[in-house]
Amino acid sequence: MDDVDLLCDEMENLTEMLDIEDVPSALIIANIDNSVFEDPAAQTTFENIFKEIDKGVTFIYLKNFRRARLQFISSELASIARLRYDGVSVCGQSIRCYFIQHVRLQNSDSNHLQPPAPQRMFLISPPASPPVGWEPVPEAEPIINYDLLHAIARLNPGDVHEVHASTVEAPAIVVHLCEDPEGYEPGKMRQKITQTKRPDGTS
Repeated sequence: MDDVDLLCDEMENLTEMLDIEDVPSALIIANIDNSVFEDPAAQTTFENIFKEIDKGVTFIYLKNFRRARLQFISSELASIARLRYDGVSVCGQSIRCYFIQHVRLQNSDSNHLQPPAPQRMFLISPPASPPVGWEPVPEAEPIINYDLLHAIARLNPGDVHEVHASTVEAPAIVVHLCEDPEGYEPGKMRQKITQTKRPDGTS
């Protein structure tokens, strides 16, 4: 069975390809032996294997990834190379061959990438201006308990005052006001606290 018959039999396995135009004309060769990147003789041997199928094939080597990109003149020759050499030992290493999947722009009037649909765009931070229809909410007035203020105003030193009577749900609030100490003068500065002296002989 020649390469063309083999290609016809194996094309059924490429279910993701709709027709021959969808088959890429480039291959990625992975798991290449390091000697191909370092030894010119090994690199020539590697290239001659694929040139048996396509004399015009071009090579782009990716040494850090131990891979190479091969561009064939047609999709048919790229398919034959993939079927023939995928898993074959080349220069002492079993290589793998993969098609390069090209991305097609759908519903586009140009060859440029289009921005995503607006419904998939999300803001990272709030907008600088308020949204349409936004209105400020007036600040609520403070809640003042006038009964509590009146009870506090009636407090006298030395007396016991019940600020809030007890209920079933809460206890009573009773305030005991202490009398001013002897010698206390309103507005007089408090006595300064003297710092404790450090023991002798310490540094």
